[in-house]
Amino acid sequence: MAKILITGGAGFIGAHLCQKLLTQGNEIICLDNFFTGNKNNVAELLSNPNFKLVEHDVEESYNFEVDQIYNLACPAAPIWYQKDPVKTVRTNIMGAINALELAKKIGCRVLQASTSEVYGDPLVHPQNEKYWGNVNPIGRRACYDEGKRCAETLFFDYYREYGIDIKVVRIFNTYGPKMAVEDGRVISSFIVQALQNKDLLVFGEGKQTRSPCFVADTVDGLVAMMASENFVGPVNIGKDDEYTIKELAEKIIQLTDSKSKIVFKPLPEDDPIRRRPDLNLAKEKLNWSPQISLEEGLLKTTEYFKKVL
Repeated sequence: MAKILITGGAGFIGAHLCQKLLTQGNEIICLDNFFTGNKNNVAELLSNPNFKLVEHDVEESYNFEVDQIYNLACPAAPIWYQKDPVKTVRTNIMGAINALELAKKIGCRVLQASTSEVYGDPLVHPQNEKYWGNVNPIGRRACYDEGKRCAETLFFDYYREYGIDIKVVRIFNTYGPKMAVEDGRVISSFIVQALQNKDLLVFGEGKQTRSPCFVADTVDGLVAMMASENFVGPVNIGKDDEYTIKELAEKIIQLTDSKSKIVFKPLPEDDPIRRRPDLNLAKEKLNWSPQISLEEGLLKTTEYFKKVL
């Protein structure tokens, strides 16, 4: 049994990670300030004696004796990280520093949940880990994009300067149960709109692409990275099947048997046009690749939203 701290543990991905690691027999400390996380996401875990929920903002330091730290704390949907961009930057930077300082103090391994957004609107396709990205540093998305890039910088500086045992994962578009109804992300928005027979709002002409990965696969990738040896990353975790936004909308309408129609809206500022991970490094170093098909994942996610709407 390992004692594991998960910051942002009541968030969408964090809650699934808590569940996975508990199932493996570990002791979990879930740290969250509930800015975007939700106690309901981990409600079923509260009765487990190996699970502890702590309300805390990662901008402030914390002190626990643990074997591993997963640093996931940060709003990840544009509607939330743009709501308070200064806090988003502070969460990324101070959150990284506080996780690293604790790891330095107690000598444990620490994993940073970074993002495909470090690649910005990429000029290289698919995106591999050697690509430095194409990010607008003063745009509306920069609080998240540059915040995550700076967090990666901090992780590698602590690694080089202090010998901290780090892991850096770049998470691509992830979806599944426990997504917030109003988080504004593509798949959750489309499923909610389709179930309610409302218009599906597609930005631009819907030709921009994404590579959605089901949350169980993403979590397996995080756990595999934490367990890896002699490899710090960064490494892409996602699914390398590529779909246009319009294709995703049409597929969700079909799967939900919805009467919804597709309506086109202006493209948001700095919205990436193409997004697909190169997974060769993850396959080589982690022996990991996503297993769940888009249709299977969408059906599971749809069943979840049917229950919560």
